[in-house]
Amino acid sequence: MLMAFFDFPALHWQSICTSNPIESAFTTIRHRTKRSKSCRSRDGMLHVMFKLGKCAEQNWRKLRGFDYLAKVITGVTFKDGMENTKRNQITA
Repeated sequence: MLMAFFDFPALHWQSICTSNPIESAFTTIRHRTKRSKSCRSRDGMLHVMFKLGKCAEQNWRKLRGFDYLAKVITGVTFKDGMENTKRNQITA
């Protein structure tokens, strides 16, 4: 599992290591849902959680190396943070 970390672009490594955006979003939602007495229905609570998520999203920073994200999705392979090309495979 740890070695899979190196199969992503080096610019993404810091974003992969941190879980702060996830923890921050869930902390905000947990804080509001515990103190909210008016949302008794499931639909009402989902609405509140959605709105809180949208508000938290405005403070998030853009992913470093987001232009590499399309390559990762399409299946381009990376070795030690560098894109695997034919030239890299021959020299390796």
